[in-house]
Amino acid sequence: MTNTTLHIKNMVCNRCLKVVRDEFTKLNLNVEAIELGEVRISSAPDEVQIEQIREMLKENGFELIDDKKSQLIEKIKTLIIEKIHYTTDLQECVISSDYIAKKIGYDYSYLSHLFSSVEGVTIEKYIIHQKIEKAKELLVYNELTLSEIAYKLGYSSVQHLSNQFKKITGLAPSHFKKLKDNKRKPLDQV
Repeated sequence: MTNTTLHIKNMVCNRCLKVVRDEFTKLNLNVEAIELGEVRISSAPDEVQIEQIREMLKENGFELIDDKKSQLIEKIKTLIIEKIHYTTDLQECVISSDYIAKKIGYDYSYLSHLFSSVEGVTIEKYIIHQKIEKAKELLVYNELTLSEIAYKLGYSSVQHLSNQFKKITGLAPSHFKKLKDNKRKPLDQV
């Protein structure tokens, strides 16, 4: 038996993993391993199963990725989202070009050009947008000071975080915190 890895767009959280695993089980496909952006099944699906998988994924807000370039872009996004949103160590949020290149296994300049040409935004801007979404989440929880949030997200200062926050959202972090409708976005829409 040969296993098959399928690449899936918009898998950005632990709930996504559960939904995909449950849906693959309903289709009688044996999931050997699953992580954000990928699922490995024990056998290669036939054309009918591929269409069932596509439809099931679409119904749940996901998408099957077929081409290599799209898979690379999704890996970059998943790596960034995991690092920013799911890392508990305070200084682990720092994402460098070397880190991305090493984890993905391609030259960073190639990845950067590919990402920008397809997504219309640089990897650096994507990282900033993800950090601001995480800052919004942490502000809403109201458990950390702005200084602690800046440190957690790898900012050099509160001012640096505040400037980027205002540039992206149009609001100062303190004003955002006071809003009743916090205007957070789902991670797959950042």
